[in-house]
Amino acid sequence: MTRFGEIYEIAPNLDGEDLSVGVVVSRFNGPIIEGLLRNCVEELARLKVRPEDIQVLTVPGALEIPLALRKLASIGQVDALVALGAVIRGDTRHFEVVADQSAAGIQRVQLDTGVPVANGVLTTDTEAQALARLDKGAEAARVAVEMANLLQALDDERD
Repeated sequence: MTRFGEIYEIAPNLDGEDLSVGVVVSRFNGPIIEGLLRNCVEELARLKVRPEDIQVLTVPGALEIPLALRKLASIGQVDALVALGAVIRGDTRHFEVVADQSAAGIQRVQLDTGVPVANGVLTTDTEAQALARLDKGAEAARVAVEMANLLQALDDERD
């Protein structure tokens, strides 16, 4: 793709065929999680990721997501990962700790392993805000597929 004359640009690629995707989802805030996961899996199917190439793991809460992501990445059987969860503000500082540390852990997994991780962990003030953002599950699926394809395209160029 060349939008800028002679400058080479890799176009976004949302074709999930032949990709394997791991999804790690927190069980905390169940109804929200079910909506996020449903939207994620439906979008992965629309992007042509085969059901047998999708692996879903559940963990108790958002703080446990990074460890499960790291384990999936280290096994080497996935091209991309998706993190799904919902952290809703309460009356204590616990919200900030969970939101900040889960996001930092998710980011660290992708930087340390080289496996792209789409962060679909919602951090909202209310349950209503979280329910209004269930589309983030589908968005995370698109990010995971696009980033897996981008990294593969970069690897292909080196060969």
